[in-house]
Amino acid sequence: MKTNYHSHTTRCKHANGRDEEYVISAIKGGLTEIGFSDHCPWPFEGDYVSRIRMDVEQMDDYVQQITALQVKYKDQISIKIGLECEYYEEFIPWLTQLKEHYHLDYFIFGNHFPENETRSYYTGSGTTTPKHLENYLQTAIKAMESGLFTYFAHPDLFMVSYKTFDKHCENMTRQLCLKAKEVNMPLEFNISGYLYQEQHDTPHGYPHKDFWKIAKEVGCQAIIGYDAHTPLVYETNKYYDRAKMELAALGIEVIPSLSFN
Repeated sequence: MKTNYHSHTTRCKHANGRDEEYVISAIKGGLTEIGFSDHCPWPFEGDYVSRIRMDVEQMDDYVQQITALQVKYKDQISIKIGLECEYYEEFIPWLTQLKEHYHLDYFIFGNHFPENETRSYYTGSGTTTPKHLENYLQTAIKAMESGLFTYFAHPDLFMVSYKTFDKHCENMTRQLCLKAKEVNMPLEFNISGYLYQEQHDTPHGYPHKDFWKIAKEVGCQAIIGYDAHTPLVYETNKYYDRAKMELAALGIEVIPSLSFN
């Protein structure tokens, strides 16, 4: 079984391809189930407009369009509807209501900012000190304990900017993995990181082997995520096969699919 629950749309302002193109490419790539999990819109105060996520006003269209694709392709592929969300504590009641209102299937946790992005820094470029690692950890713990999220997307995102996996990284990663194990939350082995490394000609980033060695030691489960920002990623097995090989070498249990009530 080949699945993916981490996929975006043009609504997030940094992806390309029509919604239907993602579905068609997934079918061509042999996937049996996909989930759209575009970047969550948040009800920011004032005139702030995020450059990396859909707007709240786009939620109706998002759900309507994906629902139509569920019906159109029901005999070829299973399609779920979700969101990739941060843990912005002041907006959690709003997020819970959003899920109920639209009958969303799931949320995945993306720890892009340790707190509301209007007053914070991006984890993938701003994590450079042990204090930043601690901020990342504390936000992650709150998110995992909330019970809102189905899995933790690119949990090793901090390694894009931290560069060296030192004792501080090791300690933080162990605490993060222990919490994930405690609450039974799968960690995403995010294969879009391979593409990032190729495009930027860098060994830094994710998936990070030292992070995943600790995840194995702790006994965490992994799920492979495409983090698709373009439909064509579904039509190549290059990164997916590499992920399977590396996870097998590490001996980590891989979850092939998610369960939905």
